[in-house]
Amino acid sequence: MIGLVIILLLVLLLPFSVKKVEENLEIFLFIMGIAAASFSGMLHGPLIHKALIDPINITLAVLIAGLVTKWAQTPLEKSILALSNVLSPRIFLAVTVIILGLASSIITAIIAAIVLVIVINVLPLDRKSEIRFTVLACFSIGLGAALTPIGEPLSTITVSKLDEDFFYLMNLIGWEVVPAVVLFGLLTILFVKPHKSSHGLESATKTESYKEILIRSAKIYLFVMGLTFLGHGFEPLINEYILGLHPMLLYWINMISAVLDNATLAAAEISPAMDSKTIQAILLGLLISGGMLIPGNIPNIIAASKLNITSKEWAQFGVPIGLITMAVYFVVLFLF
Repeated sequence: MIGLVIILLLVLLLPFSVKKVEENLEIFLFIMGIAAASFSGMLHGPLIHKALIDPINITLAVLIAGLVTKWAQTPLEKSILALSNVLSPRIFLAVTVIILGLASSIITAIIAAIVLVIVINVLPLDRKSEIRFTVLACFSIGLGAALTPIGEPLSTITVSKLDEDFFYLMNLIGWEVVPAVVLFGLLTILFVKPHKSSHGLESATKTESYKEILIRSAKIYLFVMGLTFLGHGFEPLINEYILGLHPMLLYWINMISAVLDNATLAAAEISPAMDSKTIQAILLGLLISGGMLIPGNIPNIIAASKLNITSKEWAQFGVPIGLITMAVYFVVLFLF
């Protein structure tokens, strides 16, 4: 148990405090997952087989969506400009946030984030509006991607650990997630002020190479594989200290996902022994707070990296929005 506690502390602290770990998160989590599974005595044939199989669907989804985005980037950029001219700029941005949020459950959160960067590079936004639009869109993408097991690693790990079907998450949290996605779209109208003129395609994002697409897909495979080991390795710790906690407490505890990718925490916390109310509280706490800071979710990391958004810039808008949303959903989940 002491070994597992040490591994958990390393997983929670090092990605946020050590740049080398943050830059090589997939390898780090894979090593920590192997260590956790070894300490708990879970590193055996069935788990190894499961860890090899679980990442396949999301990896294929990322690979295929990456290739389609590469091949369709130019017409996509032209379509963005055409639609932004038909709709008012604010309405277009709001619709974009909603569509990317809902579509991310199929095209994956990673590809939705890449499309988001293309949209931002095509449309005229000042720095403040660019940051706000990015943060709101990433909140939306992070939530929407959790509706299917191919949308993001958190949903893949959750469905795998619970041994549920493709539509399990949609049935469990769909009624909470979809209104939140729409809400973030509406907030875009209030907080983002696009320029009236368009600067065309001159600043459009560079097309990814096939090598970059393959490397990203391989990293996702390793990432989910590591989380599978990590989740099962932490089962003794979860059974001892987490299972008995009230869902209200778990909801707020999971604000820690603002500084750590929420899939890691889902892998550590969720157990088949939990009831649906507890799992719902864990997931929504992770998903909402995951948008508050850059390390909290994959779309945040991708968008911030490609748009050169600093941690301070993200937090100034992301933390207040996240805290307010957490409070609203706490009332909805537990008081109504």
